[in-house]
Amino acid sequence: MYRKEEQPLPPPEKFELPFEGKLSPNNRWVIMAELIPWDDFEEEYAKLFSAEKGAPAKLFRMALGTLIIKEKLGTSDRETIEQIRENPYLQYFIGLNCYQQEPPLESSMLVHFRKRIDGELINKINKKIVKREIDKSDKEVKKKDCLQEKGEKIKNKGKLILDATCAPADIKYPTDLGILNQARIETERIIDNLYKPLRVKLRKKPRTSREIARKEYLKVAKKSESILSRKKKSYRKQLVIPAV
Repeated sequence: MYRKEEQPLPPPEKFELPFEGKLSPNNRWVIMAELIPWDDFEEEYAKLFSAEKGAPAKLFRMALGTLIIKEKLGTSDRETIEQIRENPYLQYFIGLNCYQQEPPLESSMLVHFRKRIDGELINKINKKIVKREIDKSDKEVKKKDCLQEKGEKIKNKGKLILDATCAPADIKYPTDLGILNQARIETERIIDNLYKPLRVKLRKKPRTSREIARKEYLKVAKKSESILSRKKKSYRKQLVIPAV
């Protein structure tokens, strides 16, 4: 038997808590509860039950909400019920009017919920959510267009603060000396890779003087201020020393 509750659910800020407090409207479960069209599919769910025979069944919101919580948290049936019992946001999500200490349903009920709410019904709900959100966005766009046609100014909804000084710490500032040093290192790596298959023919590896080049690079790079003539000299060494 299925009986629909006529009493409307309170908004999240009026959800009764035993320790005095209010649910935040920005909580993810509160936001998700507003997105799902519970009432639109309750009649279809009620058709699965007899109108007169049997014990009253759990409401559609409680059945679907419990399954969503289980999939969202990735918990077992028993753990899902424990999470609902401990969390007032989850109790609001499944349609309770106030927080209660006792679990609202048994874990064995999830087996019946999965049989009654199949993939076809879930697809219908998803399509309904997407369609409603698209219609909502279209209305907002039309409203903005109407305001622009009337010449009314659209009020700003806040301030955007940009900080151009912020940059990832792992990005090195490019300098001429640094670029030359990096090019030298890559050239040496290419020489090493080309020499590997030629070890039999060429007993001696081509001379690159990489250690001297690195010392010359560090000699200038470690100094906070470098004279222009000293920089030019270091540039020339980075280009000449690696030559074979």
